[in-house]
Amino acid sequence: MTGLIRFERPVVVQVSRRSSERIVFDVNDAAAILLRDLHHETDKRRIAMDTCLQVLRGKTHPPAARRAFVAAALEARILRSD
Repeated sequence: MTGLIRFERPVVVQVSRRSSERIVFDVNDAAAILLRDLHHETDKRRIAMDTCLQVLRGKTHPPAARRAFVAAALEARILRSD
């Protein structure tokens, strides 16, 4: 499993008040947001990053990464729609 690993349903986030909403369709998008936009090191962020990596390595499936990403986005208060 390489390349785009799509979520069954997209996740909508807004990483700052000045930015527009972003629609996250896949594990690559989620991982990029976790790395570039969420700056606080939390357990939920770390778990989400690890889960995305596991999906990209073919060791788990996209729904696990989606759940972890949603939890991290909710904690960071950037989740707009699940």
